[in-house]
Amino acid sequence: MPLKIMLKKKQLSAGRVPLLLFLCRMISALEVPLDLVQPPTITQQSPKDYIIDPRENIVIQCEAKGKPPPSFSWTRNGTHFDIDKDPLVTMKHGSGTLIINIMAEGKAETYEGVYQCTARNERGAAISNNIVVRPSRSPLWTKERLEPIILRNGQSLVLPCRPPIGLPPAIIFWMDNSFQRLPQSERVSQGLNGDLYFSNVLPEDTREDYICYARFNHTQTIQQKQPISLKVISVDELNDTIAANLSDTEFYGAKSSKERPPTFLTPEGSESLKEELRGNTLSLECIAEGLPTPVIYWIKEDGTLPINRTFYRNFKKTLQITHVSEADSGNYQCIAKNTLGAIHHTISVTVKAAPYWIVAPKNLVLSPGENGTLICRANGNPKPRIGWLTNGVPIEIAPDDPSRKIDGDTIIFSNVQERSSAVYQCNASNEYGYLLANAFVNVLAEPPRILTSANTLYQVIANRAALLDCAFFGSPLPTIEWFKGTKGSALHEDIYVLHDNGTLEIPVAQKDSTGTYTCVARNKLGMAKNEVHLEIKDPTRIIKQPEYAVVQRGSKVSFECKVKHDQTLIPTIMWLKDNGELPNDERFSIDKDHLVVTDVSDDDGGTYTCAANTTLDSVSASAVLRVVAPTPTPAPIYDVPNPPFDLELTNQLDKSVQLTWTPGDDNNSPITKFIIEYEDAMHEAGLWHHQAEVSGTQTTAQLKLSPYVNYSFRVMAENRIGRSVPSEASEQYLTKAAEPDLNPTAVEGLGTEPDNLVITWKPLNGFESNGPGLQYKVSWRQKDGDDEWTSVVVANVSKYIVSGTPTFVPYLIKVQALNDVGFAPEPAAVMGHSGEDLPMAAPGNVRVGVVNSTLAEVHWDPVPLKSIRGHLQGYRIYYWKTQSSSKRHRRHIEKKILTFQGSKTHGMLPGLQPYSHYALNVRVVNGKGEGPASADRGFHTPEGVPSAPSSLKIVNPTLDSLTLEWDPPSHPNGILTEYVLKYQPINSSHELGPLVDLKIPANKTRWTLKNLNFSTRYKFYFYAQTSVGSGSQITEEAITTVDEAGILPPDVGAGKGKEEWRKEIVNGSRSFFGLKGLMPGTAYKVRVGTEGDSGFVSSEDVFETGPAMASRQVDIATQGWFIGLMCAVALLILILLIVCFIRRNKGGKYPVKEKEDAHADPEIQPMKEDDGTFGEYSDAEDHKPLKKGSRTPSDRTVKKEDSDDSLVDYGEGVNGQFNEDGSFIGQYSGKKEKEPAEGNESSEAPSPVNAMNSFV
Repeated sequence: MPLKIMLKKKQLSAGRVPLLLFLCRMISALEVPLDLVQPPTITQQSPKDYIIDPRENIVIQCEAKGKPPPSFSWTRNGTHFDIDKDPLVTMKHGSGTLIINIMAEGKAETYEGVYQCTARNERGAAISNNIVVRPSRSPLWTKERLEPIILRNGQSLVLPCRPPIGLPPAIIFWMDNSFQRLPQSERVSQGLNGDLYFSNVLPEDTREDYICYARFNHTQTIQQKQPISLKVISVDELNDTIAANLSDTEFYGAKSSKERPPTFLTPEGSESLKEELRGNTLSLECIAEGLPTPVIYWIKEDGTLPINRTFYRNFKKTLQITHVSEADSGNYQCIAKNTLGAIHHTISVTVKAAPYWIVAPKNLVLSPGENGTLICRANGNPKPRIGWLTNGVPIEIAPDDPSRKIDGDTIIFSNVQERSSAVYQCNASNEYGYLLANAFVNVLAEPPRILTSANTLYQVIANRAALLDCAFFGSPLPTIEWFKGTKGSALHEDIYVLHDNGTLEIPVAQKDSTGTYTCVARNKLGMAKNEVHLEIKDPTRIIKQPEYAVVQRGSKVSFECKVKHDQTLIPTIMWLKDNGELPNDERFSIDKDHLVVTDVSDDDGGTYTCAANTTLDSVSASAVLRVVAPTPTPAPIYDVPNPPFDLELTNQLDKSVQLTWTPGDDNNSPITKFIIEYEDAMHEAGLWHHQAEVSGTQTTAQLKLSPYVNYSFRVMAENRIGRSVPSEASEQYLTKAAEPDLNPTAVEGLGTEPDNLVITWKPLNGFESNGPGLQYKVSWRQKDGDDEWTSVVVANVSKYIVSGTPTFVPYLIKVQALNDVGFAPEPAAVMGHSGEDLPMAAPGNVRVGVVNSTLAEVHWDPVPLKSIRGHLQGYRIYYWKTQSSSKRHRRHIEKKILTFQGSKTHGMLPGLQPYSHYALNVRVVNGKGEGPASADRGFHTPEGVPSAPSSLKIVNPTLDSLTLEWDPPSHPNGILTEYVLKYQPINSSHELGPLVDLKIPANKTRWTLKNLNFSTRYKFYFYAQTSVGSGSQITEEAITTVDEAGILPPDVGAGKGKEEWRKEIVNGSRSFFGLKGLMPGTAYKVRVGTEGDSGFVSSEDVFETGPAMASRQVDIATQGWFIGLMCAVALLILILLIVCFIRRNKGGKYPVKEKEDAHADPEIQPMKEDDGTFGEYSDAEDHKPLKKGSRTPSDRTVKKEDSDDSLVDYGEGVNGQFNEDGSFIGQYSGKKEKEPAEGNESSEAPSPVNAMNSFV
């Protein structure tokens, strides 16, 4: 038969009670979907005993759900509380939470009382607990005059505190004037009532500032008692005068300072009574005096102390038992003992109990005509009274309902109808408290629905249990059936288990369990079904396990681990050593299925584990490695120390403790230091942190502690060999909780949407929490408004989202930490903004002013701040060229963008194309993006000067003519009006002849010059003009041919692909280089460059070697007359050199400026020495005579020489200088020829070449 849940309801009878109980449990497990009609349910409310801070607004919580949404009302002190009549009281929208604005005006005491909230809709009414609202109080100490206390050494003493009664009770502690905690011990300790007890006083107890402090956490205030002065003296120290003037009765207590047996300071007598409530912590205290200081012991008569719930505090003077129950009642005995005797005190403990639930009533969903029960069972000491209410009214005076019957703690319903829907309250109370529970009866007729997601995939390892969910709802309660496969085969109870909540359990899933399962829910109103899928995977297995190994020190060991797994699962293989990670050592390597350890050391011994994990299962296997010495004769043992032992905690204070230990064997190497670590079992169990380090000669350490940390300590010893293993952990020591010292950091407020504010912060860690219940109070308000702070307390998270904010409004934000003890200090407010939105307006009044042909200035009016709706990032200009005035066809190009940061209202558009039409628009930009564009604004750039002609070539040289060909400028930047050609001859001494100026029409690209001199070099300067002016020029040189056969005209284009470049490396200190092996009558291109930190910089030039001599010419070098002439010239040169040497020693200069002026080249600009220009040559640096062939004058500039192999006569210029170390100064530029002027003409200076170190 199919597996079913048959939950049919029958009429109540004595024999059917178990069925009804089972049925109630089943129904209570069903949650009513929120889209169905249901009575109210209280979801959140303030605590019963609600102590408020009188300095802050009162917030009394009451939240509820229901369908229709419930309305809320309140009673105060048993009568209706009309919030509309009190202007300070408001109720949150859609909620019952009250906010009483006492920060504006009013006092908290005015609103002290008992409050109760009612949530009501058409199906019933739910009520909250009675919420007792009381403001916290921190009264001052009454003024009193405290006389100084004088005691003999050894007497006992009790310093009373008697703090003022506050709400909640104050936390008591003793400190001195410097706010330092007074040290406590077995001899001196603070009692539960706050008094300070001295079992016996010593001279070091003498001080004038024993001060009792009372801390009231709710108001974050501390009250201080008047200081108490204590002086401890010895009779032997009194001189005769003091002894004569003081009698024994003038001493406080007048007790003997001799050794004495213990007596109890508290409690008094031999017996006392103690009553505590179930679930609380029982604290029993015995403090004794005596000399020597007594030791306290605790026992329980006729029983033993519970092991896991018993703690000793205050040096064993206080016994605490947590979570007490009735079984902890009985007689407890404290025993005080010293060397002179013992005394005991019996405390009779009775544990009472406020009501607690045995069976709390649960919501009941029934269909019309069904039966059901509500059960309310509670226990307590004394036994609580059970009372029922319906919709907040005692059931005795509520409207009668024939479908219900009350039987003590049970309400029985039969044949319910829709009018039977209501909310019932069960109240269980005794003299120690009460319990209140709401449970509704909701009469619905609903067909079944499946709440589990459709087509859910479950993956399970074979031979393990598989659980397939089928959450459902319906009224009447549906029956559940499961089917497998598309054919609908039924599932039988002998193989499967069907749980009450609809879950199907397959206890041992096998491969054949794979498939599709269908869950079917039926009741009399309909049917629903849902399919889920189950896959069974092969288990992961280790088929080859690592094996036990014994290896010698220094050898190699290998462990093998082979894993077999399901093919659809990807395993992760991990090797562990002693259940931890492998050492970070290159000696350990993993190769496929093997772990290999080379050069094994003693530390490598241990347990090695191979762990294989998949998403569904994990397996592991281990093997032990034992390392032995390589030789049977052991060397002297030098090893790390043995771990310390016998760890003991003493002097246990709130923020410090003393740790003592016994060192282990140092293994023949002295211990240099001890390392102390701690574990916080409460926040980070199993994780050890560094606490302190002390010298190797110490065996005790005073450790500083933090609040609310469950400390355990361990110690490690270290010598020159290494560090020992940790000691066994010490006993645990839980420090008291305190309010947080810090608030969260990195508080920010940034909106992610236009209508929200996301407040984020960096949370405190466990240490910084200082106590349980870490939460954050998040507060915010608009910066420029008059709104009060809105606050919400959230759990230990790092983000809170405020919804419904206006767009981009500045907010003040505070995040304050708090815990169960109290609040952290008041945090500083930070400013944030709610979310941004795109700007709504475009910049207006856009104006464009054309500065010149390449630059325009744009002005606009700023967008109003309210329209920006975000952080103003700036303004963005989109501009593009729509048409070039010199072209007929329009061509749309890509738009360019310029962004101007901040609130600028103007900007420059550089790099425009002259003589072109442009359009632009302006947009404002915020953090969200761009706003709308302004209307397009067009403008026109004027004409500019053209660029240089694209090329210039000299072709077809003849005896008296040269033909020039050129390409127009690539950027005419306007309408070309004409070309200008200037040229001049250059003689054999490189002197420039007269300049000829020629105008050529703009439509020409070729021109022939006639009537030129034969065999003459000419230099040409060529440029284009528009109506604006002249553009950049291009220069070239050419030679007319000679009237001799066999001589070819020079090829200006030589070196451009016809021959390979030849390269010579030249010393950087040289300024010239001779080229040998050149062909006569041939044009050569020369490139000279320097390579330094700034890269490779070079310049080029073209020159032509002289024509070849005719073969019939006689060799003049063999003629006698020529030899004689050369000897005379040599003698004359020798005489000139001697004269020059004498004159140079006198510091004279050779004026050569006249020669420079005579040979002025339009490409060479004279420079003077003092301002970086060429001038006269000086012998300041070189005392050698200036030879004709010299390329480096004393001022480190290059002068034009007669030699044809000069590299700078026609070279490109470099605008700059070189340092003495050869580094380049200035900016390298290419060849920039200026148009020579009529008459006295000049051009750029040629570059120095003294630093050139390469020749290409």
